[in-house]
Amino acid sequence: MELPDFMSYANKFSQTEFAEKIARIAKRAGAKLVYAALILYYTLQSDKVSKADKAIIIGALGYMISPLDVIPDAIPIAGLTDDLAVLLYVLKKVWTGIDPEIVEQAKSKLSRWFDEEEIEEIGDILAPED
Repeated sequence: MELPDFMSYANKFSQTEFAEKIARIAKRAGAKLVYAALILYYTLQSDKVSKADKAIIIGALGYMISPLDVIPDAIPIAGLTDDLAVLLYVLKKVWTGIDPEIVEQAKSKLSRWFDEEEIEEIGDILAPED
């Protein structure tokens, strides 16, 4: 899948819309997408992350929030695969700036929407898929 120019979605990002979208799609999106989004969201709050990385993160989260993307979110199952691809791509680009505490904060937040078994399934989201 070719990734879109998700930087053009930077103006779609807002903290309020991010929180509303995550709460609304959590179960449908799955723990992996929510976990990736939360890591990026919390990384965005860090003062240890470069402005360039923050700009990329804002673009990716704006893409996730936007209902107008490559595969519309309304399409069952497939609708969120492009969002996950963008989030994972950006996670890999900025991973060195992600503090281990942020990873734990994201895992902790997952417990609001997912049970322990679902959280265990996220595994290492940066590992290649089998």
